Amino acid sequence: MTGPLTLRAVVFDIGNVLVDWQPTLAFLPDLGSQAAVDEFLARTDFFARNLRADGGEAWADLAEEIDDPADRALFAAYPTRFAATMPNAIESSWQAMEDLRERGLFIHAITNWSAETWPHGVAAHPRLGRAFGVTVVSGREGVIKPDARIFDLLCNRAGLAPRECLFIDDSARNIAGAAAFGMDTIHFTGPDALRAGLIQRGLL
Repeated sequence: MTGPLTLRAVVFDIGNVLVDWQPTLAFLPDLGSQAAVDEFLARTDFFARNLRADGGEAWADLAEEIDDPADRALFAAYPTRFAATMPNAIESSWQAMEDLRERGLFIHAITNWSAETWPHGVAAHPRLGRAFGVTVVSGREGVIKPDARIFDLLCNRAGLAPRECLFIDDSARNIAGAAAFGMDTIHFTGPDALRAGLIQRGLL
């Protein structure tokens, strides 16, 4: 754990840390039930293809890999329906972020997010467009967490050393990548645990 005298910045993941992400909501109106959506997600390998989109691949190209025409069309429509997948901000996390900012810490973000869906996310939650000093969106960079290059991009653009950053993410794999890069980390399991971790570090 890095001490508060070393830390200068807190770097947030966004999905399921600051905003609730529920991809099933994009498909529920068409498919009618959670069970039908789950089957669609499985047979289109949605989450693996979504990660590829986060890495910079186009949704239209990914859709072309799907054999069934109905599934292909529904999958291809995902970017235009993306706002529906983010119904709620996680307000307690936002409050912790603002409290950190008031304590003089720099606030940045690294997110695995498609370049095509990112503008829809900002439109749905405009605070995402103004909350961070540096925002690294994986789909724009062609590299995803936990690749060390994405953490290096953030540090270079923000003028920070890894040891000066605390990284917060809901993915244990991404947390491990940030820690290996030299950042202090908090694995996000909920806003209360996040605040406890920040207090433990003397940041709040």
